[in-house]
Amino acid sequence: MSMYPSLEDMTVDKMARAQVTNSQPAAAAPVAMAVSAPTAVVTEITYPTLYPSLGDMGLELPAAVVEDHMRAVAQYAPQGQAVAVPAQPSPGNQLATMVAPVTGNREVGLMRSEIKQGIREIVLCKDTKGKCGLAVKAISKGVFVAFVYRDSPAKMAGLRFGDQVLQINGETVAGYTTDKATKILAKAAPERIVIAVRDRPFERTITMQKDSANHVGFVYKKGKIEKIVKDSSAARNGILTDHYLVEVNGQNVVGLSDSDIEKVFVAAPRTTTITLMPHFVYDHIIKNIGSLKKYMDHSVPEC
Repeated sequence: MSMYPSLEDMTVDKMARAQVTNSQPAAAAPVAMAVSAPTAVVTEITYPTLYPSLGDMGLELPAAVVEDHMRAVAQYAPQGQAVAVPAQPSPGNQLATMVAPVTGNREVGLMRSEIKQGIREIVLCKDTKGKCGLAVKAISKGVFVAFVYRDSPAKMAGLRFGDQVLQINGETVAGYTTDKATKILAKAAPERIVIAVRDRPFERTITMQKDSANHVGFVYKKGKIEKIVKDSSAARNGILTDHYLVEVNGQNVVGLSDSDIEKVFVAAPRTTTITLMPHFVYDHIIKNIGSLKKYMDHSVPEC
C-alpha cells in the first residue's frame, strides 16, 4: 500500500514536514568548549496552522479527526516508546516521520480495495449441484474471472471480478479459450480445485476524500464514469472517464443499478477508495454474462 493513498494525503504530509522543519530553532554559533551532542531531538508538533489551505481543497475536517490522523505516526514507534522526529528527515528515517493526515493509517476501505502484487494460490470445491460459482473469460491470451456467484465456493475462496487465473490444478491456462478453461473447471474433481491467481491486473484503485457536500467529484451512468467535476478530489487524484466502477471500498458493484451504487457511496466514509476498469476490457469481460450480473457477489470482503 502506497505512502500517499490520495493527493490530499501527499499535500498535507508535505505541509506537516515543512512545519516541523521551520519550527526548528536556528543553530547556535560554535563555541570553543566541547559540548556533547544530544542523542535525539523530540519535536512537539502543532497542527492547526495546516488546515486553512485544506479548505481550498474542499475538505472541512473536524478538529478531532485532524488530531487523530495527524498522530498516525505513532504506529511506527516501538511499543511503549516515544516518537523522535528528526529535524532533518532522511531517506532512512521515512518510517519514523511518515504521517497519514487525511486517510488515516488503518482505513478499512483502502485495505479491502488493495490490489496485491504477486501470485496467490486458492483452493475451492464444488457445491451440491457440482458448481463452483465461477465464470471465466479469455482476453489477450489470459483467462480472467468474469463472474462470481454470491455465497458460492468461489466467493468464499476469495476470488474477485477481474482476477487473472494462471493455473487450474497445475495446468497453465495462458492462451486457452474461454470454452477450454471452462471445461477444465467443469471436469475438475468436486472436492478440491487448486487455482493460481493474480489480483485484478486490468484494474486500479484510487482513493479520494469527500467534500462538505458528501461528493467525491464525478458523474457515472450505468456504472460508467462520464464526467469529472473541476477542482474535485476525483480530478486531483486522476479519475478518468470511460472507465467502469468495479468496486467501492472493496465492495463489488458490477451489476448494481446506479441508485444502488449511490447508496454504497452515501454509506461510505469520508475517505473513499474506488476500483476502476477501462471500458474496452470491462465490456469484453461481461459480454456473455448478460442477466447473470444481478447474481454477482456484492458482499463486503474481509480485510
